[in-house]
Amino acid sequence: MASVQSTAKLSARERLLAAANELFYAEGVQSVGIDRVIEHAGVAKASLYNTFGGKEQLIRAYLDTRHAGTADRLIRAVEERDTPREQMLAVFESQGRQFDRPDFRGCAFIRAGAEASPGGMVQEAADAFRGWMRELFTRLAAEAGAADPDSLGHQLQLLYDGAGISALMDHDSTVAATSHAAATALIAAATGASAEA
Repeated sequence: MASVQSTAKLSARERLLAAANELFYAEGVQSVGIDRVIEHAGVAKASLYNTFGGKEQLIRAYLDTRHAGTADRLIRAVEERDTPREQMLAVFESQGRQFDRPDFRGCAFIRAGAEASPGGMVQEAADAFRGWMRELFTRLAAEAGAADPDSLGHQLQLLYDGAGISALMDHDSTVAATSHAAATALIAAATGASAEA
């Protein structure tokens, strides 16, 4: 837990985002009231409205922050590998490491998107993340020589989503090995390469 002194050094915006990240991810964006976020952040109610405008804008900012953090983590994992095939698998390896975290609650974007009103800011943020993931997989599939990069990108995104849901719902982090093996087989089939390559 942060000390009072270190928390005091954070701006109201940073404290609100930290509180939103903790509470929204653990409990859901609709079940956590704005007063709880404000209290947890230790700011005045006016700070929320002056900084974000309202709860939906705070949820959007929370999701944008998670998008940036997840993208950074995945890009670092991808950049540590040499070939596009290894880079696609690195995405699943990075995801699998999240499954062992005691605070793992699944995909923040799937959870928030499921609770969101169609066409709102929250749905836009969830769609933006999913679009980014699809583009990453599709780009790497093309670089790996897949005959149909769009199809492989879609398949890998479905597998990524399913692995996260399975790890959460089944309380089973070993699903990471299963999703990695399935991704390996999909990539090999799509690129005509050996699964052992």
